[in-house]
Amino acid sequence: MSVNDIAPTAFAARDARANMLRHWLWLITAAADAAVIAAMVGLVSLAYHLPVYGDLRADQATLELALMLAGIFVFINATQGRYQLANYLSTKGQIASAFTVWNLTLVAFIAILFLAKIADHYSRGVVLASYLAGIPVIALSRSAMVRTISMGSKTGRITSERVFLIGREADVMSFVSRHQPWNVGYAIIDVAFLRSNDARRINDPAAALAADLASAVATCRAKRPDSVFIALPWSDQETIDACLAAFMTLPVAIHLTPEKIMDRFERPHIVRTGSLTSLRLTRPPLSLAEIALKRAFDLVAAGTILLLSAPLLLLIALAIRLDSPGPVLFRQRRYGFNQEAFRIFKFRTMTTTDDGSVIVQARRDDPRVTRVGRMLRRTNLDELPQLLNVLAGQMSLVGPRPHALAHDQAFERKIALYARRHNVRPGITGWAQVNGLRGETDTDEKMARRIAYDHWYVDNWSFWLDLAILLRTVFSPKAFQNAR
Repeated sequence: MSVNDIAPTAFAARDARANMLRHWLWLITAAADAAVIAAMVGLVSLAYHLPVYGDLRADQATLELALMLAGIFVFINATQGRYQLANYLSTKGQIASAFTVWNLTLVAFIAILFLAKIADHYSRGVVLASYLAGIPVIALSRSAMVRTISMGSKTGRITSERVFLIGREADVMSFVSRHQPWNVGYAIIDVAFLRSNDARRINDPAAALAADLASAVATCRAKRPDSVFIALPWSDQETIDACLAAFMTLPVAIHLTPEKIMDRFERPHIVRTGSLTSLRLTRPPLSLAEIALKRAFDLVAAGTILLLSAPLLLLIALAIRLDSPGPVLFRQRRYGFNQEAFRIFKFRTMTTTDDGSVIVQARRDDPRVTRVGRMLRRTNLDELPQLLNVLAGQMSLVGPRPHALAHDQAFERKIALYARRHNVRPGITGWAQVNGLRGETDTDEKMARRIAYDHWYVDNWSFWLDLAILLRTVFSPKAFQNAR
């Protein structure tokens, strides 16, 4: 079977220009970053001087500032390996990475000014304005660059690696159909099938395997790929050892294609501890340092918000008392971290306070919702008492929203890995909520979609993501959609 039969869309990558471009892509992307930052600083300087001094000016200090910021930004990206082609094949994490490097750039620039005692040489207004303008400019520039390079890799105009595949036909075809390597910039230059287990060759399988490998190595040597991918079940250790022995005589990187179980996990990682090597499929969502940082922020922020909002809380409590009979606070059992049950606090917004084995979710125009309760639910103010749960360590400001125990138990039977959302503390607000996924989940599909967002949050937590979610909770219209 030819390469065209396996990946016709990737075959355009055999063009010599595509192969040449990948070797210079690091320089192109670095130059693009430098050009964007330098141009942005120049424009910011011109725009700043016009209202301040009444004219457009760009002096030597502006040129030095532009070159320094651009140089530091490119240097930090280069030392972190960010200009490798593999980093431009997906938009995931690009914005956060660029923002982090831009912050480091400013810190490094200020340190240089302090150590060189030249802080007065540059306009503080231009420096601050350049930093603020750089946040959206760099984000947009990096996103455009990633989309361009990703599209180029998928159409074969840019290649990250030239790959030679070897294995039994079923295993090779399974790997290709599951992962479609050309979509991540791999150009499949040739394929060799092992037929040593064919019925016609079963009399001497060792000799048949040796013949297959000798032919494959000769072809591979002539094609000069960057990498060889061995597509075999990991349990077939004898054949894998034979392949390794054969291809280790070639100047190529050798990979084992992943087992199907690895497709379920986003970031499997090889961990070596002393003489023990293992394949780590998952890790705790947060390290000890990250847990401490998140908890410290929760305590400071929740305590501050609680103090500042105390008059508002008293007014809401009084309004609930006057509006309908019943307690001011509604308490209900929910699952928290590690599926440990706790009682969540909310302002009562309904005439009922269900907490049994059957709980009917609130829906649009629900007659059980009180007049004050309707306003509280639409503005999310009914969630404010959960600041007490945050201070008690049962919840976080940001995390997957906890559901009633009855709903948790029902959906856990229907949705795969539902309970993974309990691997972090539940939150007052969350990634699903700021994306408009709140309110009644009257179908399994709605709940599955919400859980998918919760799982994404668990797998991609960062302090900056928490801050972004909190800001969107307050300012984004999506965070108020579907309120009941």
